[in-house]
Amino acid sequence: MTVRRVVPTIPSQALQESRAFYGLLGFEEVMNHGWILTLASPANPTAQVSVMTKDATAPVVPDLSVEVDDVDAAYAAVRAQGAEVLHPLQDEPWGVRRFFVRDPNGKVVNVLSHRRAPDA
Repeated sequence: MTVRRVVPTIPSQALQESRAFYGLLGFEEVMNHGWILTLASPANPTAQVSVMTKDATAPVVPDLSVEVDDVDAAYAAVRAQGAEVLHPLQDEPWGVRRFFVRDPNGKVVNVLSHRRAPDA
């Protein structure tokens, strides 16, 4: 399994103010669903930070997201070790397949892969 990127998530009700602040550091908006805003460095697009008011389908806001190339394999690995799954593996309407798991420090990790678009 390969890790593609790691993105910290900041719980906040100040999405616009956060966009302006991180813009001062060179970040630009790359995703905005109204409840989550992701900002990235134009020079290094995998250097990202997300700001989230709530999660659209999960019961908690994650502390970070880890994008992997095989989310199903990651899910099987954490389940085999008995880790606490907080949000089951599922396809989300915004194009990711993901699950939430609690790490040994109590942090909530959103583990995801982007789904490929069906062949036209």
